[in-house]
Amino acid sequence: ASSALIGPWLAATIDLAFLATLIAVIAREIVAGRNYRNLRVLVLVSLLLAGNAVFHGEALLGGTDGYGKRIGIAAVVLLISLIGGRIIPSFTRNWLVQHFPGRLPVPFERFDALVVIATAVALLGWIVAPDNGVTAVLLLIAGTAHTARLARWAGDRTIGEALVLVLHVGYAFVPLGFFLVALSILAPDVIVASGALHGWTVGAVGLMTLAVMTRASLGHSGRELTASWPITGLYVAALTAAAARIVAAFDVARMPMLHVSAAAWVIAFGGFALIYWPMLTRPRQ
Repeated sequence: ASSALIGPWLAATIDLAFLATLIAVIAREIVAGRNYRNLRVLVLVSLLLAGNAVFHGEALLGGTDGYGKRIGIAAVVLLISLIGGRIIPSFTRNWLVQHFPGRLPVPFERFDALVVIATAVALLGWIVAPDNGVTAVLLLIAGTAHTARLARWAGDRTIGEALVLVLHVGYAFVPLGFFLVALSILAPDVIVASGALHGWTVGAVGLMTLAVMTRASLGHSGRELTASWPITGLYVAALTAAAARIVAAFDVARMPMLHVSAAAWVIAFGGFALIYWPMLTRPRQ
């Protein structure tokens, strides 16, 4: 709505300035800490900025190819693949060692690097040729690789702690998103491409964002790393939002499912604000 008041060019400039500033902050921290391994994160956030720029360019110039949208989504999926692939097995291992000794997740190794490469190749194909059969095959391969990767992280042993389990559930939407987008290419009469994307956007992005926010906020405020029932309820609401949106993409009770998804999404993130506001506005315990 504000873009109608200030004009599309100024709106685009303001929007792009946010990611540009974020990139500058990330670069400063990497250089200051000499943590050059995280340069790959800087590259992916820069890719997100490029996608946003292309998106605005398409809007301003009347383009309809959707390259900007696909570049942006691909950048976020790659970020989840890279960062999630490090924190999920690490956090899972820490919890299992303390509470439930036995089989532990496999840490990041060459297999994970190959999965990330397969992901990048599949997403590049999707950006360039979103309706191509070869792209569908690449997406299916990437989805299968992520499924195998997730199985190596011992998520089945984390049922006793929702704060850890939600990371695995959220990441499961990454391979599901690959399968849904591939299906939209191979069988567009079953699920439309725009609907298939919600496996990634509402599912993976939504749940992983909520999972990391809830955990990091507990840790940085000095509280015990465990999910209370209200926090667990946030996860259930976010999962409901994702599931309902995907069901709607198959044109099953579409409008009711859209309303359920929207309401659950508001409950999940609005609930986070209500529950965590006192934690984040009081002194560290």
